[in-house]
Amino acid sequence: MDTLFITHILNALLMIGLPLLLAIFLKRRYKHSWVLFFSGVVGFIVSQVGHIPFNYLLTLLFQRNVLPAPPQEYQLIFNAIVLGLSAGLWEELVRYGTLRWWIGKNVRTWSQALFFGNGWGGIEAIILGGLALLAFFQLLAMRNIDLSGLIPAAQLELVRQQIESYWTMPWYNSLMGAYERAWTLIIQISFTVLVLQAFTRGKIIWVWLAVAWHALIDALAVYIAGTSGFEAAEVAVTIAGLISLGFIFALRQPEAIEAPSQPLEPLPVQDASILAAQPEPAIIADKLDDTRYN
Repeated sequence: MDTLFITHILNALLMIGLPLLLAIFLKRRYKHSWVLFFSGVVGFIVSQVGHIPFNYLLTLLFQRNVLPAPPQEYQLIFNAIVLGLSAGLWEELVRYGTLRWWIGKNVRTWSQALFFGNGWGGIEAIILGGLALLAFFQLLAMRNIDLSGLIPAAQLELVRQQIESYWTMPWYNSLMGAYERAWTLIIQISFTVLVLQAFTRGKIIWVWLAVAWHALIDALAVYIAGTSGFEAAEVAVTIAGLISLGFIFALRQPEAIEAPSQPLEPLPVQDASILAAQPEPAIIADKLDDTRYN
């Protein structure tokens, strides 16, 4: 069994497992309901129901010249900006709407935002991890068979190159999916913490800051990947993740201390005679109405 066989599987399992492990940790640490986690899951899915068709429609409008396409030399930066804004607007506005009109006041603390944000970014990682696992089994099955009868001749050489690349890449490159998802999970949590400030601080500007931060990260990832390769893009994602981690802790706010589940025991009285020796309070006639005696 070669190294890549193990690392490709490990990569997919880490993508699936990391958000689940973080969810279990946050659940045990803060005792929040699983409803918060699954609300984040549903929120992400709803955002993509709008986001993916919107991008498809936008692409179609450019291809059919309904919208003017930019010159070829500016196409990459144009695509990066448009895709970044599309992701930022769809996800952050749906996130805000979810926190305001669906969950309501159930998410108003920092730790709740962590749990909700983990659900939002976690389902994305789980879906991509599932796709990575499916790709692994497909490419494993195609590794040592004759593809000439399965793949059209025009695509055969390209498919062979893809299979060869998959099974000959450096082992650490095969783990880049899990590495990226780990940082992306932190970034998604930071978006939720930013949007939360719109409720705790009462200023909608925080939602637009989340949109801008989301759009900037996505735009830079697309542009850098297109100009310098995926390794440089991963460096950019790492830097964005570190900055996002700073946002998360810089915006941490103290939370109300929960009442103890067990009643406090009364303090013991050292000597009952001390209480017995205390004189009864005198009731002054002209202050009678001010007392609690009847």
